[in-house]
Amino acid sequence: MEKLKAIIILSVKGLVILFFLSAKAHGQDLNKQQVQNAVQAKAFVFKAQTVMPMSGGSRQLTTEYDVKFLGDSIVSYLPYFGRAYNASYGTQDGGINFTSTKFEYKAKAGKKGAWDIAVKPKDAKEIQEMNFTISENGSASLRVTSTNRQPISFYGYIIKPK
Repeated sequence: MEKLKAIIILSVKGLVILFFLSAKAHGQDLNKQQVQNAVQAKAFVFKAQTVMPMSGGSRQLTTEYDVKFLGDSIVSYLPYFGRAYNASYGTQDGGINFTSTKFEYKAKAGKKGAWDIAVKPKDAKEIQEMNFTISENGSASLRVTSTNRQPISFYGYIIKPK
């Protein structure tokens, strides 16, 4: 029984180490100036790695999900897990998928070199607000507040758009 516990503990520690190494391999380590330039230019891609719905535990994402800021537009391709208060009839899409060219973008310097960004898309009717917190090394979190769904959070990192 003790051997099984030791194996499980070592496996969990190994997975945590792999998670952090894979984040670095995906380009998470940006310097402070690169992060600042990307935030101020509205030119970055948030890559989601983990999702945390209001109901239920966190889940590691195995598919590529992201939110692209391309200066004058936002393209969101994120999954949704949680409770919907009102479902649209005939829709096949259950995620947070939209393209917006009319949005309010407010970025302010936060604690310890981080950036707090509030985005309010005006032409994505279901999304009330998206709140990003981006650290000075590029790791990031996102909280999405919707009109007819429970809030949901994502954790990941930012990269430069291609």
